[in-house]
Amino acid sequence: MDQQKASELSRRMMKKQLRLSLSVAAVFVVILVGLPLVNLYLPDLAKARVGGFTLTWLILGVLFFPLTWILSSWFVKGTERIDAEIVAEESK
Repeated sequence: MDQQKASELSRRMMKKQLRLSLSVAAVFVVILVGLPLVNLYLPDLAKARVGGFTLTWLILGVLFFPLTWILSSWFVKGTERIDAEIVAEESK
């Protein structure tokens, strides 16, 4: 593979990785910042009882780690997909 083609392939890969990273980070930040905002602006909703927990504690204490695992899985699978696309393009 010549230098110019490799450079272009690298740029496209970094662009895809950046898009994926920003998407996952945006969802994480919305969850992280959204919970305090719900507590501040919608206290009745935050105090609602779900399965013996207030909604805030259900999200923070029970669902936060599964949500983090889901986001991590989304990122890893996306990264693997991007890598597979690059390898397929490289072999052409």
